[in-house]
Amino acid sequence: MPEPRALTLLAFDFGLKRIGVAVGDTITSRAAPRPAIRGDAPTGDSRGPDWDAIARQIRSIGPQRLIVGAPYNEDGGSTPMTAAATRFAHELGNRFSLPVSRVDERYSSLEASAALKSQRASGARKRRVTPEDIDSAAAALILERWLAGEGRELDTN
Repeated sequence: MPEPRALTLLAFDFGLKRIGVAVGDTITSRAAPRPAIRGDAPTGDSRGPDWDAIARQIRSIGPQRLIVGAPYNEDGGSTPMTAAATRFAHELGNRFSLPVSRVDERYSSLEASAALKSQRASGARKRRVTPEDIDSAAAALILERWLAGEGRELDTN
């Protein structure tokens, strides 16, 4: 039986203000936060993700698959952000010709915030927790969920 191919993965916690980013791989099954990206382009009148910054991340990391958090209500129903994140996932696939998977991200930001604040309180984290830190830590949780097998049914391609 052939060895499974190691994959480098880049995950996104999509938001209108910021997009959390994390990198991981299928060998270690771990994810690490990267600097968050602006959710709105810094130039021009266009509203939407900073595609140039996203392209730089993709060129830098060279992932074989992209993972996007899919926000749902507590009861599993869609929200306006669910549609926006789905559009973002499809656009990622179209722009970068990479497979994109989506993972249910319910509570990922709350979990990320609690973990970072706990690290800060224990002294393991020296600097204050910013919204950008929370978004990228949430992206890491989303990626770890995908690595654990969640969200495979949400694959967009």
